[in-house]
Amino acid sequence: MPATTDTIAAIRQGVAERFVAARLSARALQDYPGLLPATLDEAYARQEAAIALWPDDIAGWKVGGIVDAWAARVGDSRLVGPIFRRHVWRAGAAAVTPLPIIPGGFAAVEAEFVFVLGISAPATRTEWTAAAAADLVGELRVGVELAGSPLATINELGPAVVVSDFGNNAGLLLGEPVPDWRSRLPESLTCEAHVNGRRVGRGAAAAIPGGPLAALAFALGCCARRGRALRGGDVISTGACTGIHPIGIGDEAGVAFAGAAELRCRGVRAEPATLSRTP
Repeated sequence: MPATTDTIAAIRQGVAERFVAARLSARALQDYPGLLPATLDEAYARQEAAIALWPDDIAGWKVGGIVDAWAARVGDSRLVGPIFRRHVWRAGAAAVTPLPIIPGGFAAVEAEFVFVLGISAPATRTEWTAAAAADLVGELRVGVELAGSPLATINELGPAVVVSDFGNNAGLLLGEPVPDWRSRLPESLTCEAHVNGRRVGRGAAAAIPGGPLAALAFALGCCARRGRALRGGDVISTGACTGIHPIGIGDEAGVAFAGAAELRCRGVRAEPATLSRTP
């Protein structure tokens, strides 16, 4: 017998509540907390339910790629997840930024190029090209995404599961602006990642299919179709340029971007949070 609308809504809410409770209590989940989402539409519905429960405001969105084998099954090559305001950290000169990791969960660092929007997108526009997206950009910055979840197996279970838990995002370390980015080819925007002093990846903005602006165009359309048009000041991390690099509590990571200061961070144990929504 097909699930009723009420049953689907109850599952959606229950999954959202358990993910949010696990994140706020800094407690790992041993298994996915409910039936797996069958489609990206259902996964985004669960993400929306969790956003409504999370005691913070959205500062922007992460864009992640979906590998070809999964893309053919779910019908999309990218996904988005919210980045919350209290988990946007500004990199200080020569500082090591602590990144909160849930023991027993998933945690990884990703070298990212991050757009900061200068103006808001029209609420009714749902189709974007890279060229049109560029007109909204205030600046391009370097950054490190903390991919994180209470569920250690989140990536193994596929993109719909990733979407349902905030896109597997736990924060964004934001670095300095990239000068003259509009006149530079993606191949020239290079970066190198290290964990505990060992190089774990090299890459460039060209590793993002279509370049960072294509990722921004996707985020603009995907979010607008959900009634969440992007706003001036939003930060949009555009995808991993050197790969996904797991880290644990006590591990130190660094990402060196050509022409910019190295971003340095260290995994620390996440503490239970008592938060209220910002005014």
